[in-house]
Amino acid sequence: MLTIRMSRTGKKKQPYYRIVLQESNRDPWSPAIEVLGNYNPRLDRKDAVINSERVTYWLSKGAQPSATMRNLFIDFGLIKGDKLRKVSITASRAKKIAEKAKNLV
Repeated sequence: MLTIRMSRTGKKKQPYYRIVLQESNRDPWSPAIEVLGNYNPRLDRKDAVINSERVTYWLSKGAQPSATMRNLFIDFGLIKGDKLRKVSITASRAKKIAEKAKNLV
């Protein structure tokens, strides 16, 4: 399955990401099928460079964006829908949080 995700480049403590199309089971630093843009998290989100035509083409062919990329595409208006949470909470942790909330009330 093809996935659209970020591949980190840049120097130490100066992250810079390429938005790439790769097989989902490949290493993020392996050669990409296609580079779809770039993103500098140290700047505003609006400064990301995304080739929207190619992104929509690959999404129509069945490529799946990672959670981070999906949220970025929603910000840019390339896709519609709700943003995804990147962090998942285990059932035991959710139970502890619920017990804490109950004890505070």
